[in-house]
Amino acid sequence: MNGFDHILNWKLRRGSHQFPGQDGGTCINEAAVVAAGYQYRPINSVEDMPRCFSRPICGFAMHLNDLASDAERQQLLPFVTRLACADSSEVERQRETYIVSRNRGRLAFRQRLEILEGALAIGRQADPLGGDDVKLRMEEVRSKSSTATAMPDTPLSAKIKSWFSSHKEVEPTS
Repeated sequence: MNGFDHILNWKLRRGSHQFPGQDGGTCINEAAVVAAGYQYRPINSVEDMPRCFSRPICGFAMHLNDLASDAERQQLLPFVTRLACADSSEVERQRETYIVSRNRGRLAFRQRLEILEGALAIGRQADPLGGDDVKLRMEEVRSKSSTATAMPDTPLSAKIKSWFSSHKEVEPTS
């Protein structure tokens, strides 16, 4: 985790998000877009990623992000700065084959992280990002948030939260 302390307080969450909260509150791919210097955008599929991101790797990272528990998901943070590594069509096919051939059966989350690591070792590596640049980019997005926590993960959770936060008038007793 060395070199990633500038994003450790960024919270990865399941699913896509309209805008991160002050704690981060994005999926791994949304955090990777910000870390790479792009304007924040919700990511609903790998096709929403900028062209410099590897589709098979981002697809697998999205799968891991959504499969993981909240604690496991935070183990994806060191990968945030490594996803912008798109390569030739042949290399992208090799990555896809590597992932599909190994991601079978009941695997522990740690084993799936090893598959992600192996796929990232194939072909071009992401350009190294300076820690200060990444920190600045993440903090800039976080500072634009008007909420202390991230946006709700689902419309249903937003509805339920609204029920508990609504103010009810109390009838006066006589």
